Amino acid sequence: MAMTAAESASTANQVRGRYLYAIVDGGGEREALGFEGVDGAEVYSLGDGRVSAVVSEMPDRKVRPERRKLAAHHEVLKKLMVDRTVLPMAFGLIADGPEAVRRILRLNSPIFDEQIRRLKGKVEMGLRVAWDVPNIFEYALGIHPELAELRDHIFRGGREPSQDDKIEVGRTFDRLMTEEREAYADRVTEVLQARCAELRPNKVRNDREVLNLACLVDRDRLKDFEAGVIEAARSFDNHFAFDFNGPWPPHNFVEIELRMS
Repeated sequence: MAMTAAESASTANQVRGRYLYAIVDGGGEREALGFEGVDGAEVYSLGDGRVSAVVSEMPDRKVRPERRKLAAHHEVLKKLMVDRTVLPMAFGLIADGPEAVRRILRLNSPIFDEQIRRLKGKVEMGLRVAWDVPNIFEYALGIHPELAELRDHIFRGGREPSQDDKIEVGRTFDRLMTEEREAYADRVTEVLQARCAELRPNKVRNDREVLNLACLVDRDRLKDFEAGVIEAARSFDNHFAFDFNGPWPPHNFVEIELRMS
C-alpha cells in the first residue's frame, strides 16, 4: 500500500540527520563506501571533489556512547584509513541533513584542506611507558634518599604521622616522580623525534605510568618507528615496560574548531 504524503514526510524526517565520522580527501557528490556504521546504517561520503564528509543516516539527534556504537564508529575510521587521509570527528556529532553537511564542508573548507595536506600519508601511533614494579611507592623509596629520609623522620619512634605529614610525603613523592618522568620522556623523545613527523605527550593516567606519547608517523616509516621504540627501550632497565599500539587515525593531531553554521 502506498504511503500518504504525510507518512512520506514523517519517514523523511526520521532519517533527516547525518552522523559524521570523518572528513577525508577526495570523493564526489555522493559515494557509497560499501560498509556499515552506527546502528548498521550504510556509510557513504558527501563531497565537493577535494574533501568529503563520511556519514550515515541517523534518525535521532543524540546518540548514546554505548560500546557497540563506539565500536562501530571506530571500525568505520579503521576502514577509511586504509587508503584515505582521515580527519576523525568526535563520537556523536550529528548534522541536520545533507545540506547541513555540505554547509559544514563549505564553512570549514580552508582548514580541512590545510589539515589534510599536513596529515596526508600519516597515521598515529601510541607509546606508553610504565614502571613495572610491585609497589611504586616502595620503588620510589629505594631510588630517592630524600623520600626515604622524610618517611623515616615522620615515623620516628613509632609515632602516628599527622595529616600534614602524610600530605608532605605525598607532595614529595609526586614531585620526585614528576622529575623522573620528565627525564625519561626526554630520553625517549630524543630517540623518536627523528622518526616521527610530530610528537605530543598526553597526561599520564596513574602513578605507575611514566609516559603516554602520541606519535604522528609517515605510513611508510612504521618499521623505522618500531625500531626506534626498541632502541629507546634498550636504554631502560627491567623496572620499565614499553607498549606501543596503532596505527590509528590521527586523533591527537587534528586541529579543528569545527564551524557548524
